Amino acid sequence: MTVKLFYQDPYQQSFEAEIVEQNEDEFGYYVVLDQTAFYPTGGGQPNDLGILGDVHIVNVEEVGGQLRHYIENYLPEKDRITGEIDWNRRFDHMQQHAGQHLLSAAFEELLSYKTVSFHLGQDTCTIDLDIESLTKAEAQLIEKKVNDIILENRPIETRWVSEQELEQYQLRKKLTVKENIRLVIIPDFDYNGCGGTHPSSTGQVASLKVLDWEKQKGQVRVRFVCGNRVLQQLETKHQITIQLTQLLNAPEPKLSESVVKLNQQYLETKKKLKEANENVLSLEADSYVREMKEIDNQVIIKLLENKEMKDVQYLARQVVAKVNTSIIVLITKNENKFQIVCARGNKVEASMKTLLKNALELVNGKGGGNDSFAQGGAEATLSASDWKKLIEEVMRK
Repeated sequence: MTVKLFYQDPYQQSFEAEIVEQNEDEFGYYVVLDQTAFYPTGGGQPNDLGILGDVHIVNVEEVGGQLRHYIENYLPEKDRITGEIDWNRRFDHMQQHAGQHLLSAAFEELLSYKTVSFHLGQDTCTIDLDIESLTKAEAQLIEKKVNDIILENRPIETRWVSEQELEQYQLRKKLTVKENIRLVIIPDFDYNGCGGTHPSSTGQVASLKVLDWEKQKGQVRVRFVCGNRVLQQLETKHQITIQLTQLLNAPEPKLSESVVKLNQQYLETKKKLKEANENVLSLEADSYVREMKEIDNQVIIKLLENKEMKDVQYLARQVVAKVNTSIIVLITKNENKFQIVCARGNKVEASMKTLLKNALELVNGKGGGNDSFAQGGAEATLSASDWKKLIEEVMRK
């Protein structure tokens, strides 16, 4: 069994060890040592990273009772090796994990909300609470309680106990193991079974900030950060705020008001553009109607270029509404694809769905619709003029 130095001293950053085994499995090359300071993935906490000799560690996992250090390539043949963990990553995980203990304990102590899962992510952390909703007032209450405990700088203790000794502690949740039981204890606040790494006091967590929360499969997922990540979040949001004050030419307290005003202007402009576009399309539809009357033809096929599908649909509906004995086929090319809309007036019996289906079958296209209105498309294997000939040929049949 590998001696787990991270349990003896989570602050140990380097160590020497004897190489017990070098091998390879489906996940890559790995090394087994007689002792290690590298924490493996487990309990919601990611693994440590670092180097063994001159080789980078890419993962650490417990597999079949072995603690395997996955490395980029084989180590040189030697009996002993020096390891050094990525301390910034380790201490960050210690802060986040201890912060989660504080957050979960506060939710349970003040509101009787139980935590059912925990995830320590690369940028943020989450806990899932066994509740249906969470209010802003509740989140603020819990956040204050946690930061008060942090400021009190209470000790964070770890203790190995037997199953019989558990009766001495008021555990926050029932344990699933009966051997090698490790408790993480914040006196008079939290008693919890945990195999992760933690700082020696709550003060080293520094601070905790609840970012947001959302409903997740009948529960509430709370997103939060601790320690140095709070400063990172503050810096990111501070830089965004500076950019927004410059872009909107507004002081920070007026940013929301400026964004609301800008959004209103955008919606008004969007509405005017939509009306103007519809006017242009109506004029275009009128030109098609005049063309039908001039040539005394109730069927018209038009080739268009780079028109959005919604505009092509609007155009077709406008024409058949004005000439209810007409059929219009509009073909538009967008990048490397042709799209087709077929529409008929309410006094025409021909099926647009059948017309489109017969045309698309010849070019491996897809489409759908009904007897009055159908649409579809295909890759641009034909030219625009060939598409027109294809539709004309199908209609003659």
